[in-house]
Amino acid sequence: MKQLKIGIALCLTVATGLSGLSSAKAAIDIKSKSIIKIKKGPKGSEIKELDSLDVKNDKDSLVQVAFKKVKKADLLGGVSVVNLSQLMEKNYSTYSLENLEALAPGFHGNIWGNNSYLVLVDGVPRDANNIMPTEIDQITVMKGIGSVALYGSRAAKGVVYITTKRGGNYGQQVNVRANAGVNVPTAYPEYLGSAEYMTLYNEALRNDGLSSLYTPNDIYNTSAGANPYRYPNLNFYSSDYLKDSYNRYDVTTEISGGNDKAQYYTNLGYWSNGSLLNFGEAADNGGANRFNLRGNIDMKLNRIIKLNVDATASFYTGKGVNADYWGSAATVRPNRFSPLIPISMVENGDDPSTIYVNNSNYIIDGKYLLGGTQLDQTNVFGTIYAGGSNKSISRQFQFNTGVDFDLNGLLQGLSFKSALAIDYLTSFTQGYNNNYATYQASWNNYAGFDQISALTKFGDDSKTGIENISSSYYRQNIAFSGQFDYNRSFNRRHNFSGTLLGYGFHIGESGSYHKTNNANLGLQLAYNFSQKYYADFSSAYVYSARLPEKNRGAFSPTISLGWRLSEESFLKDNSAVDDLKLTASAGILNTDLDITNYYLYQGYYTYNDAAWYSWKDGQLVHSFDRRRGNNFDMTFPQRREINFGLEGSFFNNSISFTGNAFFSQTKGNIVQPTSLYPNYFSTGFPVYSDIPFVNYDNDQRKGFDLGLNFNKKLGQTNWSLGLNGTYYQTEARVRASDNQFVDEYQLRVGRPLDAIFGLQSAGLFMDASDIANSPSQSTLASGGVKPGDIKYKDQNNDGIVDTRDEVYLGRGGWSGSPLTLGLNLTAKWKNLTFFALGTGRFGAFAMKNNSYFWVDGQDKYSAVVRNRWTEDTKSTATFPRLTTGTSDNNYRNSDFWLYSTDRFDLAKVQVSYQFPARLLGKGFIREFGAYVNGFNLLTVAKEREIMELNIGSAPQTRFYNLGVKAMF
Repeated sequence: MKQLKIGIALCLTVATGLSGLSSAKAAIDIKSKSIIKIKKGPKGSEIKELDSLDVKNDKDSLVQVAFKKVKKADLLGGVSVVNLSQLMEKNYSTYSLENLEALAPGFHGNIWGNNSYLVLVDGVPRDANNIMPTEIDQITVMKGIGSVALYGSRAAKGVVYITTKRGGNYGQQVNVRANAGVNVPTAYPEYLGSAEYMTLYNEALRNDGLSSLYTPNDIYNTSAGANPYRYPNLNFYSSDYLKDSYNRYDVTTEISGGNDKAQYYTNLGYWSNGSLLNFGEAADNGGANRFNLRGNIDMKLNRIIKLNVDATASFYTGKGVNADYWGSAATVRPNRFSPLIPISMVENGDDPSTIYVNNSNYIIDGKYLLGGTQLDQTNVFGTIYAGGSNKSISRQFQFNTGVDFDLNGLLQGLSFKSALAIDYLTSFTQGYNNNYATYQASWNNYAGFDQISALTKFGDDSKTGIENISSSYYRQNIAFSGQFDYNRSFNRRHNFSGTLLGYGFHIGESGSYHKTNNANLGLQLAYNFSQKYYADFSSAYVYSARLPEKNRGAFSPTISLGWRLSEESFLKDNSAVDDLKLTASAGILNTDLDITNYYLYQGYYTYNDAAWYSWKDGQLVHSFDRRRGNNFDMTFPQRREINFGLEGSFFNNSISFTGNAFFSQTKGNIVQPTSLYPNYFSTGFPVYSDIPFVNYDNDQRKGFDLGLNFNKKLGQTNWSLGLNGTYYQTEARVRASDNQFVDEYQLRVGRPLDAIFGLQSAGLFMDASDIANSPSQSTLASGGVKPGDIKYKDQNNDGIVDTRDEVYLGRGGWSGSPLTLGLNLTAKWKNLTFFALGTGRFGAFAMKNNSYFWVDGQDKYSAVVRNRWTEDTKSTATFPRLTTGTSDNNYRNSDFWLYSTDRFDLAKVQVSYQFPARLLGKGFIREFGAYVNGFNLLTVAKEREIMELNIGSAPQTRFYNLGVKAMF
């Protein structure tokens, strides 16, 4: 019986993914039948945790950092970790980095204010969207300069390291998870119907001094809706074309196990996604599916050599049609044409039209011909009904292998490991493009009802049967690393480690002549005294072919220090403090990430074909035009940073926190500084420049991140609350674009890197007198301004409003909102678990500058134009006058269109139930659970309606899911 209990404990422990069992004891509470972990605290005390899935409380757990794993208690230099395999027990996800900003302090869509980051999967640059959450063990966000130094130039803006699952020394386990869910559109854009559109378009014509286009009779009949085929009223978002929702399914099977000689892991996954489109070819050719296979094996060949082999394959197929439905939905006016022409309304005796019907290859639903006009001979509806379909196909293959050598025989603590990875991706689109005829009806009403008296045909029906291959793309990635590691402790107090490595990868892709390369040598030396005092020196010698030959190499040093205050005499006996550690890092990273191209250091001439007229009239001659000058002193831009960290836990891990403050500068960004050279060094026409690219611009970033966790048991319920936040500021410190001719308010220096500049509005012009008594805006409006146009402030008081009057309006948040918050709540009562996750983003602004707001000419009108300026609404209007011309005065960046993107989202709610073991008996099912969850459930924001809209693309959705999981 005792052996049986121990066996059950081991199986349950492995199934829930608890890590660190080599240094922690596991037991079974007989009364509650739940797992208790007993582990050593930083001071040697035993801490009991009841059925905990939060690895952040386990100081002995291992965290993947650059080229090695370390105990979480020994982390330095700004590192956040999310143990996704454990989190998935209560938080099912569909994307590998889903809601990461709410789980990892310092991540806000990017890392610490930078505009990109390097994604590594098992140490290799790979796509985050090519790996499913069920394949992931852990995600490490490396933020600080010391944590990323060993990866070299390409990692200078931070690293997101995804560690996949592997087998272990336990009996075979089979885990199966299946999900079925439904996506429901959050919101659709609201566009005007045909009658209202025609009325307002007539108004726009009158505003321009032109006659109305649509007659009152046309508008009335369209509004009545008696015959939508004669008087079209297109609504792209109606149930005639779209479903209310679409489904998503996935199933995953994991097989793992092993012994002390070999461990294995296999993951087979499949998911499919539907489509909202519900007509024509799209009804049968919408959606996508993906199959993936991941497997790895770790073998101990002998006491010296270990070997691992990993392989991954994914097969993606997206079904579609040869038309952009959502793009057309944002541009095609509602009265443009009727998508279908009813055959039943063809007048008896109209033999030519009858011949068209009898010879058509496309009779829709047995009742309709495809509609069109002279200007719309092919259209999105005709193409979806009869224009054929396509498949987007992507295949990705990835292979890793590594060998580890234990060199203790040469030197105690010495080892060597090497790794090689080869990835290949190919994608293409295969499809069939059919030709089809469309018809425009001529109508009559002389019999007292509408009839089609004639049809005008455009085009012909034909199917070539030829398969077309397009959008071909490939990418190949080869990565290699080799490293010597030294790890040794002396007298159990002096702990030394060191790493000497070579690392590199190159990524080649179609359409790019040069591969993306990274090559560097790395050196790390680390020491800690009794896990109390820490020192780490991490460095890299980087190489880049984007720089002149003499400057292609550079040394990047960093140093990190740590001090565990809780081990000092003044805190060691304090029972409230479990752990308290202070860290600091500083260093310089050389990077070529923002060098946009090769050979920028070299001036060149370009050959223009027939660019100039010669002395002989009508004859064109060739020219060689200078584009830039030489600069063979160009060097690496540098990230220079210092950061401080503080982390700790209190009251037996009831409260834990982590926080970092950072200050960094990017010095020597490469620009072509036109304003620093005399104007004769460059001309706009003819296009000429002798100005070189130089290291000049400097950027600054500073801020902090914070993570708090509270754990408390109240009655029979275990509560856990997590709060995460990141705040950062950016500033342009040096800018070549600023010069003595720029007004102070237009200087980019001192402004955020994501600064939005534009004009400051002063309302709308009320009348001609208002225009006459205001500064001239003729430079902004090619046709002059009229009452109802936006009036702007003349900032420099020169009597003219132009681009020199643009001012700073706010932060765009292009690298992530300045303040990002995350909140997660877990409540566990017996076998029932409730989990909720929310995210907040604050401090950024955006422009209402898409086609939904900026309408002129013959654009489609949205509901926002209802608040337009007219003589009757001039005192309350919130939208400029309508025009059929080009409204270049109104539709430009200004605070008139600015809005705050502050928002809080209830991103996830999940309720899970784990069936008690006693209900499962002694059958082959060892564990069984079920859960229901919802994604993107609620947005709280002043401008919620804007932020929930997608213009020109498929809508945002809320996702409701039911899942089950079992272990065999």
